[in-house]
Amino acid sequence: MTAQRINPSILSADFVNLQAELEAIRTADLVHVDVMDNHFVPNLTMGPPIVERIQAVSPVPLDMHLMISDADRWAPGYAELGAFSVTFHVEASTDPVTLARKIRDIGARAGIALKPGTDPEPYLELLPEFDQVLVMTVEPGFGGQSFMPDMMPKLRRFAEARAKHGLDVWLQVDGGITVDTIGIAAEAGADTFVAGSAVYGGVPEERIADLRAAAAQHAH
Repeated sequence: MTAQRINPSILSADFVNLQAELEAIRTADLVHVDVMDNHFVPNLTMGPPIVERIQAVSPVPLDMHLMISDADRWAPGYAELGAFSVTFHVEASTDPVTLARKIRDIGARAGIALKPGTDPEPYLELLPEFDQVLVMTVEPGFGGQSFMPDMMPKLRRFAEARAKHGLDVWLQVDGGITVDTIGIAAEAGADTFVAGSAVYGGVPEERIADLRAAAAQHAH
């Protein structure tokens, strides 16, 4: 996988033609799959049966983003389906470290996600327990929102902690990522980028290449 990972979000794909939409992003690093339960966020997407089918046909590995309540109970099941990476929200977990260890034991990478209003401080020293940190650059729940540049100090805190501990933790951003905003996030330390409409709003292969080039220009 490249140093600047582009993970298209199928939230912006045509759900009726999902297999074709997955084929269209085979040059991506992973496919970002948003699971929403209409409790943790005010939107409803998909659950295990659909994810299982996506896992079966996707040409790239699955990067799960669970925007669901009671992550401690439900998150391990997505690792068991064969997802490459399972990210859950710290706000929905009573014990993020134990949950991350469970996900890792099953064989997936374990990630934590933080809403814009969530303080990063409690998680900086826990970084060795996680494989990925997702700093939300919009309020989770809907695609097509505008990028929040005021999340960059939070991203930098994680980048500093990663460097301090000498860790190989991926720093992911999700929300409003376009060729115009991806450089801002890359400069702040992000190396893994979720883009929905910026990929599916044109020819996906070309859009992925453009995003990757724009991120590389600003990468550390």
